[in-house]
Amino acid sequence: VQLQASGGGLVQAGGSLRLSCAASGRTFSSYVMGWFRQAPGKEREFVAAISGGGGSPRYADSVKGRFTISRENERNTVSLQMNSLKPEDTAVYHCAARGGGITVITASPAAYIYWGQGTQVTVSS
Repeated sequence: VQLQASGGGLVQAGGSLRLSCAASGRTFSSYVMGWFRQAPGKEREFVAAISGGGGSPRYADSVKGRFTISRENERNTVSLQMNSLKPEDTAVYHCAARGGGITVITASPAAYIYWGQGTQVTVSS
């Protein structure tokens, strides 16, 4: 699976951005998909994940109520709608996929084996 993230940019605090991740392959619906982020000097951290069928979204506490993950399996895409952005949301955002057929949603980056190249999100105060 090859993943390509897009949609990052510079936005003021309180603003919104929508990230998208396009995936290759014909079995996209069999993959749990996640979004992670990494700020300079910090560990990669979990943001959100969603099941292959589009249900059971899971969020980090820091983004709950502000971010929404969704997917369109017919278009092989997963998106992250980010509202009420804060300066601490500034990071490189990566989409990732678990192995095909694995249904457990997890926040551990080590459980995801396919990664996109990342897109920069910068939130100014």
